[in-house]
Amino acid sequence: MNKNNKNIIYTHPTCGYCDLLKEDLQSQNETFEELDVSIHPELWKEVEQLSGGDRITPVLVRTDGTVEIGYKGIGCNYG
Repeated sequence: MNKNNKNIIYTHPTCGYCDLLKEDLQSQNETFEELDVSIHPELWKEVEQLSGGDRITPVLVRTDGTVEIGYKGIGCNYG
């Protein structure tokens, strides 16, 4: 279960799918906290744990703990 009442999105500034996911969430009035792995590279370990070993963005952790990899199944791989 997610520790707070916001969705968490792991993003990278060069990944257009991250922007699309954020736009979708905003249009649905869903709150989220963005964690940029280019600013906080130590977060790649969390991304890898959530994604089964891949360095991929976006990764969305919903408030109920559900994890979604990519935007509609497509993401940017940095591995």
